[in-house]
Amino acid sequence: MSTIHTRRLPHIYVTGQPIFLTFNLHGSFPPGRAFPEATASGQTFAAMDRLLDSVRAGPFYLRQPEIAGMVVETLLHHERAMAHYDLHNYVVMPNHVHMLITPVAPVSKVMQSLKRFTGREGNRILGVTGRAFWQEESYDRLVRDGKEFERIAKYIEMNPVRAGLAFTPEEFPWSSARAD
Repeated sequence: MSTIHTRRLPHIYVTGQPIFLTFNLHGSFPPGRAFPEATASGQTFAAMDRLLDSVRAGPFYLRQPEIAGMVVETLLHHERAMAHYDLHNYVVMPNHVHMLITPVAPVSKVMQSLKRFTGREGNRILGVTGRAFWQEESYDRLVRDGKEFERIAKYIEMNPVRAGLAFTPEEFPWSSARAD
């Protein structure tokens, strides 16, 4: 079953087809940052991800072990207890999250539930209320084939290494590469 949602970006979701999702902390992009028009959505995503990995200002709440751990536990809970998706790969970076899933439930409802719960819990841990925690929109890409699936899985787990946060994917504590 396929659904299309449009906000600023179009979102096409197909239940049962793997999808690569990225969501970031509210205010993690520099104010007024505009992305150049790219010839492919992959180029736009790569530019956005490089920016998220390289910014030195803005919120980095996901560096806090209590918050990063809570996000990881929530991702796993949505897979294991709620059966919303099969979680293939994930990484919780200092200001964003990548996940590769095969959805069972509608992706829009999954993302709303994930972001609402983790945002509320993150703000509770930070001791604030009523503040936006996550950027409103998420970024997504339907996975076209097995080759792309493998490339994305590796991309996710190598993200902390490329960002200089670990020497190997397995060293990074908030990643499926580390999962036991």
